[in-house]
Amino acid sequence: MTQIGKPPCDDAAIRSGEVAAPCSDAAKRGILLAAILGSSMAFIDGTVVNVALPAIQRDLHADAFQAQWVVESYALFLAALLLVGGSLGDHFGRRRIFAIGVALFAVASAGCAMSATVQQLIAARAVQGIGAALLVPGSLALISASFPEGERGKAIGTWSGASGITAAIGPVIGGWLVDQYSWTWAFLINVPMAAVVLWVVWRRVPESRSPSAGGLDGWGAVLATVGLGGIVYAFIEAPVQQWHSPAVLAAMAVGLVASGLFVWIEAHARAPMLPLDLFARRNFGGANALTLLLYAALGGGLYFFPLNLIQVQGYSATVAGAALLPFIVIMFLFSAKAGQLVDRFGPRLPLVVGPVIAGLGFMLFAVPGVGADYWTAFFPAVLVLGIGMTITVAPLTTTVMNAVGPDQAGIASGVNNAVSRTAAVLAVAVFGLVMAWAFDASMAAALREMQASPELAVHMVAQRSRLAAAEAPPGLDAASAHAVKAAVQQAFVAGFRWVMGISALLALLSAASAWLWIGGGGMSANGQRRDG
Repeated sequence: MTQIGKPPCDDAAIRSGEVAAPCSDAAKRGILLAAILGSSMAFIDGTVVNVALPAIQRDLHADAFQAQWVVESYALFLAALLLVGGSLGDHFGRRRIFAIGVALFAVASAGCAMSATVQQLIAARAVQGIGAALLVPGSLALISASFPEGERGKAIGTWSGASGITAAIGPVIGGWLVDQYSWTWAFLINVPMAAVVLWVVWRRVPESRSPSAGGLDGWGAVLATVGLGGIVYAFIEAPVQQWHSPAVLAAMAVGLVASGLFVWIEAHARAPMLPLDLFARRNFGGANALTLLLYAALGGGLYFFPLNLIQVQGYSATVAGAALLPFIVIMFLFSAKAGQLVDRFGPRLPLVVGPVIAGLGFMLFAVPGVGADYWTAFFPAVLVLGIGMTITVAPLTTTVMNAVGPDQAGIASGVNNAVSRTAAVLAVAVFGLVMAWAFDASMAAALREMQASPELAVHMVAQRSRLAAAEAPPGLDAASAHAVKAAVQQAFVAGFRWVMGISALLALLSAASAWLWIGGGGMSANGQRRDG
């Protein structure tokens, strides 16, 4: 699951926004409802699709790498366009851009449900990601632009609580829809939600703009999308087309060149969407290095978790959707308490301890084999990972906000949010390459051990791109078919262990980045921050 619940700094983005004209109480209630439902659609779509992937792969006859694109096409456009989406609202009206995003998201969701091929689904998901890039920052900006500072805390609490609930129940409901009806309902559920949001926006939400908004960074948005897309394409397609393929090499070259040009443009643009001078501040740079590493581990590692539960362990989509509920509940209940750790101990200690505990959680995920019981094998890992992330996320948000002045708090929170999403996009692509390598090695060894016939070996080589969905050829005797199925499951577990081992390493590296670059000051007796 590439995104579990809210990414870091969402609450901070609301708190740091500028206040527009006062609103009536009825308008405030409408704004809060629209923001909650709008952002909930994006939160749910960030998790529920992973639960639906095995059914999508089966019904659309997709290989594992096409299934990756179903997730990545959405996440890529959301990550690359998130910052410019917020700027569009400031320029052309937050209400207008938010409504366009919701409408686009709904139309794309219907397109996803009607897709007859995996290629159509991937294209519709890309459009859905563009819609999400408009509605996600728009939902946060509507709250910040409509509630005065004295009322913002209550509004944030209401929005966070509702978002936490949707993050928890969304994958469960999506899994139930997949089990009882079809994966298409995991997308269709967005359409009535979007209709309610648009009705509330039309009736209740006033328009607002930012008079002090700078210029739009169009070239930055284009180069960010091309750069990220080229690199992701190369890593996802390399196991299928091989690294020496002209298409893979060209995509990597285009991605790297566009990424380099993006950095150059941002360094020279009058109003960059990514102000590079922020990273010169040690705490801000350290917090974002931690975010990049830890959210790469989280997004890349947990992408494969529902696939393991459904395709290897034999769990239903509903159970797989509920598997991370303890993680979300822990974060929901204890994030506020964790936010106080910075005041007491300074930012460094929780940002070292939290990722270390999360790393232990990833190590525990690597232990179970085939036929594992959830409560004894996976539940401890989910619990430990949830504790580690809870200790980390609120102090991380506080550190990002404290690293800059009030006038830059909005862009700082948006950058950190975008970094977390970009990390997940890149990690799913890179971890897919690791999974393919480990799966192929394990499968080849198993075929040699069972002394498979040349025909069986050729068939399984052709099936390897399906990973855990690979099937034995028809007409094979029962014993051999069982041996092939067991080999496929063991091969996926071998890859899953590699993925979780790398996730654990990334979590530990994120702790090291906090130790090296983030100051350790706490709060002095008069309430002033002590820098470490």
